[in-house]
Amino acid sequence: MTKDDKNRPLKTLFMTIETPDSQLKRLYVMIAIILGLFITIAMIERRSILALLVISIVCICVAIYDSFQIKHSILRNFPLIGRLRFLFELIRPEIRQYFIAGNQEETPFDRETRSIVYQRAKCALDTQPFGTQQRIVFPGYVSARHSLKPTVLTENDGRIVVGGPQCSKPYQASRLNVSALSYGALSQNAILALNKGAKVGGFSHNTGEGGLSPYHLQNGGDLVWQLGTAMFGCCTHEGRFDPVLFREKAAAEQIKMIEIKLSQGEKHSHGGILPAVKVTPEIAEIRGIPLGRDCISPPTNPEFSTPEEMMHFIAKVRELANGKPVGFKLCIGIRYQFLGICKAILKTGIIPDFITVDGAEGGTGAAPLEFSDHIGEPLNEALIFVHNALTGTGLRDKIRVIASGKVATGFDMIHKLSIGADMCNSARAMMFALGCVQSLQCNKNTCPTGVTTQNPRLMRGLVVEDKYIRVANFQKATIHSFLELCGAMGVHSPDELSPWKLFQRTPQGVTKPFAEIYTFLEKNVLLLQPEVTHLNHEWEVASAESF
Repeated sequence: MTKDDKNRPLKTLFMTIETPDSQLKRLYVMIAIILGLFITIAMIERRSILALLVISIVCICVAIYDSFQIKHSILRNFPLIGRLRFLFELIRPEIRQYFIAGNQEETPFDRETRSIVYQRAKCALDTQPFGTQQRIVFPGYVSARHSLKPTVLTENDGRIVVGGPQCSKPYQASRLNVSALSYGALSQNAILALNKGAKVGGFSHNTGEGGLSPYHLQNGGDLVWQLGTAMFGCCTHEGRFDPVLFREKAAAEQIKMIEIKLSQGEKHSHGGILPAVKVTPEIAEIRGIPLGRDCISPPTNPEFSTPEEMMHFIAKVRELANGKPVGFKLCIGIRYQFLGICKAILKTGIIPDFITVDGAEGGTGAAPLEFSDHIGEPLNEALIFVHNALTGTGLRDKIRVIASGKVATGFDMIHKLSIGADMCNSARAMMFALGCVQSLQCNKNTCPTGVTTQNPRLMRGLVVEDKYIRVANFQKATIHSFLELCGAMGVHSPDELSPWKLFQRTPQGVTKPFAEIYTFLEKNVLLLQPEVTHLNHEWEVASAESF
């Protein structure tokens, strides 16, 4: 015994000496318990002796294996019964969702939000009894003010023209559309239902960076073709943009707009990820990628490396698309880089038709944890910044701004349009309309509702002829709610929504309009007096020649 052992407390020393034998002792106790249960039950029910004997032998074998395996500490220390931990972990999300979590507790979408989507998709009762469950006196609570002279808006107010002065084929878009959802991330049945719902409801469906697939085109719904960094569907064997192939596909009447993706919420400057388990032979053929490997898109677009080059690429794409609206999508990161894009627009005179702003809270099928949790700017702050940048450079009235990120209700749309957006895209809410239950298995190919899986058995559960109606119902009901709220606020058009129409409760317990909480710039101020703005430093650093 060493000197340290002599100074160690008796109980600790005793435990150290006994540890090697405790493993076998626990095993013997486990076997004794199993045999004791077998004997007891056998005495009570003699007809089950053989079955109980087989079960007991299996349990004893599992306990012996657990005791001597080396990968799991809990199973080694607690043979057999330690497996209950893995069972409880397996069903933990379901237990929490169905029995424990409150209506406003779950993330990323709480029960109340999911329920309203389900109800509107099914044309079920979507009213609420007994008053609000929101904490309306807590800091951060957002609300609008109603008017004593409400207005009535028409269905035409739910639509908006996309296409700037350099666009020869503007698109009459809905204020709410399906956000970027790729075939591969979603099943073919999900894509078919979304696109057919878009066809029936009169709204558009973004293809996602996976590009055009036969399932996007089959039902004839309006499409926004997204050109991701990998250029799926219009790339050469070297991975570069193929203008001939693009022109041929972009000529389709079904394709209404082109969106160039710079980055997206949750995978900012990383590139899209399609797990290998979801790469089927068909998807591999459509995208031109190998089987059995994760499909990871490049983090940057190979066709340009500066804001100025990006503008020329936009002009090239618009020309190849015969004048259809062309814009770009990004999640705001380093602010002066977006201001550099604004300078490039002014320098080249090439104006994008729209900008889709994706928030850091935006959803995705698979993303690294750190990128999801800690990179990028949330949508509300990003919208205010983009609106300020475009207004301050005199570009705001020439470019449509699309908000993308956790838009699920009519009030979500009111919120986004009041702080800088012209229209909204929604992905996860549309997935809820398809039947998604937020099981958080999008990256495992095990989605139980058939929405985000390529497993034919699970995909079978999503019946296109039923689900497309729900998608159309949800979009129509949400637009109706949005227009009703606009009327209640006394505006005659959604274009009248402004930061003065939206209110937030501050930590001091005072409710203030957004226009008093956040800074909103005047038109052309960045061109005339940048030194008086809060963006002065970023504006000075920004360059059209470099990101």
